[in-house]
Amino acid sequence: MRAAAARYGTAGTLALSALVVAPAQSASGATAPSAADRGVVVAAERAEAAGIRWGACPKAEDMPPSLKCGTVIVPLDYARPGGKQIRLTVSRARATGGDGRGKVARQGSLVYNPGGPGGSGMHFPVMGIMPEWKRVAAAYDLVGYAPRGVGRSAPLSCQNPERFIKAPTSAPSHPGAAYKKARIAKAKAHARGCAARNPGLRHYTTLNNARDLDVLRAALGERRLTFVGASYGTYLGAVYATLFPSHVRRMVFDSAVNPDPAQIWYRNNLDQSAAFERRWADFRAWMAKHHAAYGLGRTPEAVMRSYDRANRKLAREPAGGKVGPGELQAAFLQAGYYDDYWPMRAAALSQYLKGNPEPLVEQAAPEPRAAAEAENVNAVYTAVECNDAPWPTDFGTWDRDNSLLARSAPFETWENVWMNLPCAYWPAPRQQPVDVRTAEGELPPTLILAGERDAATPYEGALEMRRRMGGSALVTERGTGTHGIGGGGNACVNRHLEAYLLKGRVPARDASCAPRREPEPQTAERAARPAEAL
Repeated sequence: MRAAAARYGTAGTLALSALVVAPAQSASGATAPSAADRGVVVAAERAEAAGIRWGACPKAEDMPPSLKCGTVIVPLDYARPGGKQIRLTVSRARATGGDGRGKVARQGSLVYNPGGPGGSGMHFPVMGIMPEWKRVAAAYDLVGYAPRGVGRSAPLSCQNPERFIKAPTSAPSHPGAAYKKARIAKAKAHARGCAARNPGLRHYTTLNNARDLDVLRAALGERRLTFVGASYGTYLGAVYATLFPSHVRRMVFDSAVNPDPAQIWYRNNLDQSAAFERRWADFRAWMAKHHAAYGLGRTPEAVMRSYDRANRKLAREPAGGKVGPGELQAAFLQAGYYDDYWPMRAAALSQYLKGNPEPLVEQAAPEPRAAAEAENVNAVYTAVECNDAPWPTDFGTWDRDNSLLARSAPFETWENVWMNLPCAYWPAPRQQPVDVRTAEGELPPTLILAGERDAATPYEGALEMRRRMGGSALVTERGTGTHGIGGGGNACVNRHLEAYLLKGRVPARDASCAPRREPEPQTAERAARPAEAL
């Protein structure tokens, strides 16, 4: 949407703001502010003057009445702050002021980004009713938002959503030449579609997401930002801290992306595929341990044979006409993110092999009603990751690296390639990644949370984030791999999170927490009823 480009305040006020708001370094690492850096000053000043007009959330957001929604206006291109403007949707739950133990002083706004790229945080304020977030919700206005391109925030789309969720699909772990050729053609078409449908495609980047975050901070009336980022949200937060260190109040990096510029994003995806193989082994070991409940095999190798048998059967005859090997792989990949899914996925596989496909269809079949949202998430993911950094443009490089990796890590490797391959043929100009780093004392202490066996963001990323964020502290959940551990099922992790958000306190040394309890298997009776299994 277009909005008036009028500047707010006097020239003197703008000059003063420039001293406070200008980033510590430009995207190129230069100290002299660029046109885009100056554009952030202009946009933040306008947003601070305008604030956010809070009202009832649109029905499309499907929010409870207790939440309020509004919009923040940002430039599509920060180098042209008076040019085209877009609106970002924002949600808020006001601080409750009491945590059940008495009155609690308000500490401002807590902004959350769930990751992606492409995830929406609009529903985050609902978390305030959960016991794990109740004390934080007493002190903070919980604020969620949809980043540029997501949901109703100048949404991106690269193809017809119905074609995006077309099923059933195949998922060969060692694809042949003909299959690769077909996927290359599909990737090229997807890249062309993204460019054709989105004239402003090159402006959807992590760098602009960080600038948007500073404009949101100003619109909320906050001098400094309190922020929780999960997964990709940690990289967004790290870029923000690098550009705007004086604007950081408190910052949590939950399940940290490796921010090394050499890793963004091609090598991070290779590391992720290797890590998912380890997590898939953990899941198979758990199913073997509970052979009595599922009958899938007494060893991880036997469970693998059961999975392969289901895979071959689905290739011959998709379950319910909708679930083929691709959908099976996607459902079990999701279990690699969250071990809460383990009992229901194991039950579905067990029942399918016993002749009952209903639980598997219920859990793995694409949902047509969610097609537009799923395609939008994928479009934003692709745009941001492709724009953020150079990618290999010769498929031979992808083929060499991933063929080698798939020998030891076949579970996710090639599906990860197909998801990211449009970046090899991307028509928009590429950036050089921001050199994420802050010196000791340059910003307040920050808190990093990480699961030791996290597959989506391998643990090495948390160690690299700690090295680059001066004064940061790391809390490790040992031996487990749930992705996103703050405010979850580990009381030790949550105590560190609360101590930091409520008191600004980080561990004197890196801390570790014992693993959360393993999930319990479902009973045979419950496994046979898919509605209850979900």
